[in-house]
Amino acid sequence: MLSLIIVACAILLALFLAFSKKLSGSSNWRATVTPLASIMGSGFLVSAPLLSGRVGNLAIFCMAGLLLIAYGVGGAIRYNIKYFEPRSKTGRGVAQSIALLSRIVLVAAYLISVTYYLQLLTAFLLSAAGIGGASFANWITTALLLIIGGVGMWRGLGMLERVEKYVIAFNLGAIGSLLIGLLIYNLSLVWAGGWSLPAVDSTIDLSDIRVLLGLLIVVQGFETSRYLGSEHPPEQRISTMRSAQLISSVIYLVFIGLVTVLFQQGLGADVTAIIIMTTPVAAALPILLSVAAIGSQFSAAVADNSGAGGLLGELTKGRLKPRYAYLLILVVTIAITWETNVNGIISYASRAFALFYVFQCVVAMIVAWQRREDVCRVGKLIQFGFLAFICLLVFALGLPAE
Repeated sequence: MLSLIIVACAILLALFLAFSKKLSGSSNWRATVTPLASIMGSGFLVSAPLLSGRVGNLAIFCMAGLLLIAYGVGGAIRYNIKYFEPRSKTGRGVAQSIALLSRIVLVAAYLISVTYYLQLLTAFLLSAAGIGGASFANWITTALLLIIGGVGMWRGLGMLERVEKYVIAFNLGAIGSLLIGLLIYNLSLVWAGGWSLPAVDSTIDLSDIRVLLGLLIVVQGFETSRYLGSEHPPEQRISTMRSAQLISSVIYLVFIGLVTVLFQQGLGADVTAIIIMTTPVAAALPILLSVAAIGSQFSAAVADNSGAGGLLGELTKGRLKPRYAYLLILVVTIAITWETNVNGIISYASRAFALFYVFQCVVAMIVAWQRREDVCRVGKLIQFGFLAFICLLVFALGLPAE
């Protein structure tokens, strides 16, 4: 019965999100769902098993810490949208130079994240098929990269990006149904008098802290609002980015709080362990999550591939044609695939985005220093400086969850 409820909720929510005329006609919704889907994509799948294996029943507090860091960095980027962006194309100075450097770092972060998304997709695909083998996984990831890169060089990625709307809708529908399923499961345990925290190791040492720093990517994605300027005005991007971060924070905390009862010893660093964890809730959940994982990771890989191609063209001032940009991306991402694994690349992606955030926070500091009329100037300088330091720690100390 619960499986039927979960599947029905997923389908109904996905259909509503995909075909609602009110939502499709809302500029605010479109500006919100882009960063929201990016934040909720892969992180929602891997956060619970990785936190379970490292910090046990303290997972919800550790997730709250990651979300707090992400929201603070989002505040720095929102500050840049409001005060730095208007003069970034006309003025010259230290802030402009650092911003340029941050975009170069963002290209590298996109290249790593494209590989990460497809490695995660492959992990879920092989897990669902009951097949193992690192070499086999690398060949599948390589084949997917060749498909995306080939389409990009041939016709551009527009034809693949058109299905993104439906993939996002299904992914959010699956997340909604998972939360409903977990809520019903927890309530049934409470009703039966069988609810209790699992007997898992919940101690935290320095190694665990470094792994937590390496998990920043699970709440990354809000920065996409910074680069939607051609579609949405600054004030709208600022408000919708804030909304996306607040909504995703609530969802993450509710999810971790509800799934903690399913934590178990021995999950280790298996990124696909969410399938094992949710099996007791309902038989339909593992299938639903596997399909959502495969679709969402492919969509995210296409989006970041496109983003990297666009940034490369922008940085070279159009000298690097899209066809050659996608070829360069293809070569680099295949090389990354064969030099990393899915657990290691989570840390590398976190560190790459953390370095991008460092530069964004430094830009915000410079702008705040120059805005002498701002009554909160000193507070902003301290805030952005502290966030830059935290992100620098993530870059320097983040460890894989292996």
